[in-house]
Amino acid sequence: MNKFTYVSVNSTDAAIRELDEHDSPKYIAGGTNLLDLMKISVESPDHLIDITHLAFHSIEDTNNGGLRLGALVTNADTAWNEKVEERYPLLSKAILAGASPQLRNMATNGGNLMQRTRCYYFYDKATPCNKREPGSGCSAVNGYNRIHAILGASEQCIATHPSDMCVALAALGATVNITGKNGDRSIPFADFHRLPGDRPDLDNTLDAGDIVTSIDLPTEGFAENFEYLKVRDRASYAFALVSVAVGLKMDGNVITEARLALGGVAHKPWRSIEAEAALTNQVALTENFKKAAEIALEGAKGFGDNTFKIDLAKRAIVRALLKAAKLEEQA
Repeated sequence: MNKFTYVSVNSTDAAIRELDEHDSPKYIAGGTNLLDLMKISVESPDHLIDITHLAFHSIEDTNNGGLRLGALVTNADTAWNEKVEERYPLLSKAILAGASPQLRNMATNGGNLMQRTRCYYFYDKATPCNKREPGSGCSAVNGYNRIHAILGASEQCIATHPSDMCVALAALGATVNITGKNGDRSIPFADFHRLPGDRPDLDNTLDAGDIVTSIDLPTEGFAENFEYLKVRDRASYAFALVSVAVGLKMDGNVITEARLALGGVAHKPWRSIEAEAALTNQVALTENFKKAAEIALEGAKGFGDNTFKIDLAKRAIVRALLKAAKLEEQA
């Protein structure tokens, strides 16, 4: 780990000023990802700006009937919050599927959005990695790529986004609120994370100095018919091979609105608007769920070791939809 200086700030203005005064500064809150990366010199900031004392620690109702999650509320406090559990159980379940209790007690909501890939080669400085060192190459494309992307990848990078929470936020259609040098703004969740393209080193669409202040959840939380299904190598403390977040509104056995997002398959949480449209106004049947799964995985491409994920994702989608529609006996 390199030497660095540290300061704790009490305002966003102070945080942004600190950022401008150093060559390679980083904001830090829970630090559950950043500190790991610093220990192996994948991240080497010269200055850490502690933002944990900023005023983003609450969960509050919004004027439009939704819920605002403070960026510095921990994942644990969010998952166990009474309003989240009651109105957005999909999000609560997704958060609790991730990491470990100890990590959830430290990790913040804003930090969860900002965490970086767990690609083996990104963590191994002895290997080329375009995300870590642009232009050096992607070791995963022709290497061992069992955990890597099957959707939205590029020749430059086939890494996946590791978050569980973000898959649920994608399905719910959340909004990320930002403050920075150019003032306040809001970003639809679908536009917050980037696909790799030719700049895999850029994980998101934030500008330099931007700070995530909160995440807004819409009015509809799909609290009656939902499922977060995580397929992984072991029962706990493992990242998803494939995960599926599903929310349904139903009139009897007819789906009137559907949400479907995947994790573990792309550089960002992967919401399939096309699959959702195919489910809308359809009877909740395994046959219709299989059709939606085919649509969601259209264009998927394996790279050898991870090709199994294509069929696994389709099966996981069907299983999650059956559970959300309360038709588990058909699974």
